[in-house]
Amino acid sequence: MEETTKDRKPRTILGQDAAAQATAKPAVAAKKRTVVGTEQKKGLATQDLILIAVLLAAGAVLKLTVASFLSFAGMKPNFVIAMYCLAIILTRPNIGQSLVIGLLAGLMCQIPMLNATPLVNIPSEMLGALACGLLIHAPMKLADKVDINPFVNTFLSTVVSGYTFAIIVGLMNGLALPVIFVTYAVMVFGTALFNSVLVQILTPLLRKVLKR
Repeated sequence: MEETTKDRKPRTILGQDAAAQATAKPAVAAKKRTVVGTEQKKGLATQDLILIAVLLAAGAVLKLTVASFLSFAGMKPNFVIAMYCLAIILTRPNIGQSLVIGLLAGLMCQIPMLNATPLVNIPSEMLGALACGLLIHAPMKLADKVDINPFVNTFLSTVVSGYTFAIIVGLMNGLALPVIFVTYAVMVFGTALFNSVLVQILTPLLRKVLKR
């Protein structure tokens, strides 16, 4: 009887160790998956970067070709602003990444055919992209069904970008701030309205195509 009891003890201990290891493996695997998931959220995915590049390029081409034909009473769409707002809304970057997108848009606008005032677009597009990056987290639904964040977000971001540009140019020409706000009001708000309608239309369509 004593020998039988002694033989059974090691088996019980080994069984407990095996059970503990089996229980630990899923926990470790779950931790690894959590860590990997967290790391992936820190930066934009490759497909996000490609989308941003394509939209910025599309904005530049549209500004060069179509914008002139759509101008009316001093107002014309700014496709560069519309496209970087659309890119930020679709990819949902963090604040730093939004600023980088604005910087890239501002640098792109330094192409002579896109901008007659060198360097001014860099701060204006960075601030516009910053506003857009902050506003993407604000829930805006009409009757709890229609998401109007793209419209409101793009409108306000365009106003921030447009008036930043206007203030810098106006001060360079010796204009007072009240004069600048009144003088550029039609152009800024008209452009903001066009951009916001365009982005509101394109956002749900691209979300369906891109499955976002």
